[in-house]
Amino acid sequence: MIDRAGLAEFLRRRRESLQPEDVGLPRGSRRRTSGLRREEVAILCHISTDYYSRLERERGPHPSEQMIASIAQGLHLSLDERDHLFRLAGHHPPPRGAAGEHIAPGLLRIFDRLADTPAEIITELGETLRQTPLGVALTGDNTRHAGPARSICYRWFTDPASRALFHPDDHPTHSRVFASGLRHVVTLRGPGSRAAHLLNLLLDTSEEFRAVWAEHEIGVRHTDVKRFVHPEVGELQLTCQSLVDPEHSHVLLVYTAVPGTESYEKLRLLSVIGTQEILTS
Repeated sequence: MIDRAGLAEFLRRRRESLQPEDVGLPRGSRRRTSGLRREEVAILCHISTDYYSRLERERGPHPSEQMIASIAQGLHLSLDERDHLFRLAGHHPPPRGAAGEHIAPGLLRIFDRLADTPAEIITELGETLRQTPLGVALTGDNTRHAGPARSICYRWFTDPASRALFHPDDHPTHSRVFASGLRHVVTLRGPGSRAAHLLNLLLDTSEEFRAVWAEHEIGVRHTDVKRFVHPEVGELQLTCQSLVDPEHSHVLLVYTAVPGTESYEKLRLLSVIGTQEILTS
């Protein structure tokens, strides 16, 4: 059963404890509110201000599990705080670990400061959870996919269009890396896991995957430099740095170019093109 008073109090306390810079928002020069405004929380949680305000006033409909998950992520809650929020709303908390998609507050704080850099947060199966605007400009919106196609590994072997963004000479290496990475996760998580389900789908669907999988390679990794072929700015050579959150099995990928290089100038151009597309969309 929902605890409306407890839910409202918890939401208010968490909102008031956060500052705009904690969640990647500008502070502004005329700010009087000590914490976040309700409309700012609503934006972070992808819900209407009216809906969120009613929750803080102990009113409105019973929030769904999906809605509570969105609020927990928007307020940058820890796992313990997230679970508490679910219970206040009358729901069982989602599972923790590899199956969870709740991003740790610390990882989010780093991500929020990368607005001018291509970056994304992915799961161990290569499912994109968050992208910066320049990340979307570089690779497209990878959060739009559903089902098995959320995994870049699955798309790589089942959708030829997914390979167009990468230099053709690197395709064989990408195939080996994805198969090797999936083998590691399947071994780690075991039969019945989401990784094992993805493996079975690929074995049934892709002849190329079956051939690469039969090599039984493990530990194959990309080099630090990845070559992209963007439809508007052409080839870019970008260094990929990763930050791993082992507790949540999430990885933050950050792409940068060496200053003074052609790729650096192309990345600057891409940031302008991406901004223009957002303003005209």
